[in-house]
This record gives sequence, C-alpha cells and structure tokens, in this order.
Amino acid sequence: QVQLVESGGGLVQAGGSLRLSCAASERTITLGAVAWFRQAPGKEREFVAAIGWNAGDTGYADSVRGRFTISRDNAKNTVNLQMNSLKPDDTAVYYCAAGGVGWTITAARGAYAYWGQGTQVTVSS
Repeated sequence: QVQLVESGGGLVQAGGSLRLSCAASERTITLGAVAWFRQAPGKEREFVAAIGWNAGDTGYADSVRGRFTISRDNAKNTVNLQMNSLKPDDTAVYYCAAGGVGWTITAARGAYAYWGQGTQVTVSS
C-alpha cells in the first residue's frame, strides 16, 4: 500500500506564500502523475494541480494558475506545491493524490488510487 504524507501547511496572511510537500513511501517515479486537490469546509474536493513526467507536463485549476507551481523531485520521492500570492479563498485542507493514472495528468478526483491525509492551509485577510 502506497502512503502519501503531506506537510508544510499552516496559517499565513493574504499575499503570503507556503510550500507544501508530499512524501511518498515508494519511489515517486513509479507512481506516475501526481496531483494536489483541496477541500474547503462545506465544499467538494477540487483539483488544484497535477504533474506528469516533468515540469513541462503540468496542469492547473484556473483559480490557481500563475500563483501556484507544482514540481517533483524523484530523487527525494517528493512532489511539492509552491503557493504564492495566497488569498483567503485558498483556505482548505490540501491533499496529495497519486496512482491509477499512469503518466496522464488528470483533474478527475476518482481516477487517483492513493491519497494522503491532508494538510491544513489557512489564509487570513
């Protein structure tokens, strides 16, 4: 069973930055595409970003494009999400997801086989 562990969440003021990390229990190169989702209170879990083989193969939700950057370090078995210019609307629990999609990046929540427990991000106004 693959384990994904998110870290890096916290409380930040609007306009600030946070860097989330997703650590995998096995080599990330075997997981294929990896994605970040988020879920705010009372809302559905939504797609944030995904990365395939390299930095040239990424996808972002319209709401975060230009502010968030997803990257992967297969040597360290981590996938990171750099979040800049944070807004109160970015407040949510952020989840890492992987497996089940090969190298195809997708925003489809149900396509991913493995999920982390999430890390809380709170952006104050």
